[in-house]
Amino acid sequence: MAEQRERRKKASSRTREKETSAWQERVIQIRRVSKVVKGGKKLSFRAIVVVGNERGQVGVGVGKASDVIGAVRKGVADGKKHLVDVPLTKANSIPHPAKGSGGGAAVMMRPAAPGTGVIAGGAVRTVLELAGVRNILAKQLGSNNPLNNARATINALETLRTFADVASDRGIPVENLYAQPAVSRPQS
Repeated sequence: MAEQRERRKKASSRTREKETSAWQERVIQIRRVSKVVKGGKKLSFRAIVVVGNERGQVGVGVGKASDVIGAVRKGVADGKKHLVDVPLTKANSIPHPAKGSGGGAAVMMRPAAPGTGVIAGGAVRTVLELAGVRNILAKQLGSNNPLNNARATINALETLRTFADVASDRGIPVENLYAQPAVSRPQS
C-alpha cells in the first residue's frame, strides 16, 4: 500500500516536471503599487509575466500579490489561461505583416528572411521569442508601457492567418490562391 502511494507520487512529480519544463516564463516588469486604506497605504506587487513554449503558443499574464513570488505565480497562471496559437513558417517567421494595438500602444510586425533574428525591443521581443519566432522585424509605436506593448503584440499575433486558413474560408484549394486570373487582351 505504501509502495503504491510512493510510486504514484513519483509518477505525478515526473509528469508535473514535464508539464512545467515545456513552458518558459519571463518576467517583464515587477512594480510596487499601493492602495490607500483607512489605516494608511497597503503595498502590493504587480508582475507582468510572459509564458510560452517556443513552439507557437504564448500568453501574457498579470498577477498582484503582497509578495513578489506570489505575484509572479499568479501572473504565470493568468498567462496560461490566455494562450494564443501563433502560425509559424518554415523560416520560423510569421506568414504575413501584422499590426496590433493594446491601450495606447501599437505594434507593427513584418516577416523576415532566415538569419535575420528577432529585431524588436522591450516586451515585444520577449513575447516573440517565447512564441518561437526566430526571424522577424517589429516596431513599437505610441506608448512605451510594457503591459500595453505585450498586449498589442498578442493582439497582432491573434490576427495571423495561414494560406490554408484563408483557402478554407474562401472554399477553394490552396493552389488557387496563387493562380493569376486570366486576362483577356484585345486583338489588334
